[in-house]
Amino acid sequence: MSRFASSFSPDYRTARTRFRKSAESLGCRHAGVEIGAEGPNGEALTIDFARFGPKDADQLLVVSCGTHGVEGFFGSAVELAMLEQRLPERRLPEGVALLFVHAVNPYGFSHIRRVNEDNIDLNRNFMLDGDAFEGADPGYTAFDSMLNPTSPPGGIDPFTLRAALNIARHGMPAMKNALVQGQYEYPKGLFYGGQGPSASQRILKSELPEWVGSAQRVVHLDLHTGMGKWETYVLAVSRSIDDPSTIWLKKHFGNDKVEALDPNGVLYEIRGVLGTWLQSLFGDISYHCMLAEFGTYNPLRMISALRAENRAAHWASPGDAQFSRAKQGLKEAFAPASASWRNHTVATALELVEQGLVALASAG
Repeated sequence: MSRFASSFSPDYRTARTRFRKSAESLGCRHAGVEIGAEGPNGEALTIDFARFGPKDADQLLVVSCGTHGVEGFFGSAVELAMLEQRLPERRLPEGVALLFVHAVNPYGFSHIRRVNEDNIDLNRNFMLDGDAFEGADPGYTAFDSMLNPTSPPGGIDPFTLRAALNIARHGMPAMKNALVQGQYEYPKGLFYGGQGPSASQRILKSELPEWVGSAQRVVHLDLHTGMGKWETYVLAVSRSIDDPSTIWLKKHFGNDKVEALDPNGVLYEIRGVLGTWLQSLFGDISYHCMLAEFGTYNPLRMISALRAENRAAHWASPGDAQFSRAKQGLKEAFAPASASWRNHTVATALELVEQGLVALASAG
C-alpha cells in the first residue's frame, strides 16, 4: 500500500506531464484542450482526456479529477496510480472502456485554489439550460462580511470562534446549506457560481460527447476531498434516494456508501452540480454520476482554510508570507501530507474504480 503515496505530484505541471506520458505509453487515445488561462509560470493550462479500451465499447467508466482545483492533487494521484501501476498489468472486462479526465479546473490545481480563474467554484457553475446564475441564500448574505473579509489574512482572527458559536446556535446542517450551497451575488466570495458557463463547462460540453462515443451506459466517478471524517468516503448522487439509478448504484457500490445530497447528512444541497448537468447532457443514455468525497479534516478547519486562501488571493501579494501560508494551509486541508492518508485513500479510490468496472461488465 505504501507505493500509492508516490502517485502524488508536487504540482499541476508535473502531474500533467506524468498523465500524458503514462497515457501515451499505454497506447491511449489522448488530447489536451487549453482553457485560455495561464499557470504560475505563464504555461498554458489544459483539460486532458485519455481513453483506454475498445473504441466501440457499450460500457464506459469515467474518472475525473480537479473539478475543485486543489483537490486535483488527490484525484490526479488516483488516475496516475491506475495508469502507471494498474493498467499495464490489467485487462479491462469485455465491452468496457475507461476514460480519464485530468484537471477539470487546471487553474485551481496549478495556482493551489479551489476555484477557477474567475473565482468560480465549478461545482456551483453547471447550471441547466434556463436556470439563472443569480441569487444567494439569506444566510450567506448575513455572514458575507465574516466569511469574505476585504483584507489579507493575519493577526488575531476570531472567525473560528464566531463560526463555532453560530454552529452551536443554528446547527451544522443549517449553516452548511446557508453558506455553501452556491451563491451568484458576491464575485470575490466563497462558493461563487459565476454569471454564466465557465470555460471548463464549455469544454466539457463540446468535447465529452466525442470521448463518451457510442457508450450506452456510463458510470462517472468525480474525485473530491474535504468532506467527511478522516480517511472515510461517501459517494454523492444528485438524484433521489429511490430513483432507479440510485438503487442500481447502491447495489454495486454499497448501500451505506451511496448517498443522495441531503441537508441533514455529510453532504449538502448545492446548485449547479456537475452530476445533474452531465445526466442532462447525456439524457438519451444511462449516465450514472457520483461525486466521490474523501474526508480530511473537520468542517471548521476546512472553511477556515478556504477563507484564508480566498482572502490571500484577493487582498495579499504573492510574495507575502501570509499568501504562502494560506496556500500551504489549503493544500494540506484538501491533500494532506500524511503518508497514511494518501496511501489509504488512493487504495480505496482504486477499489471504487474496480467496482465500477465490475458493475459495468455485469450490465453489458
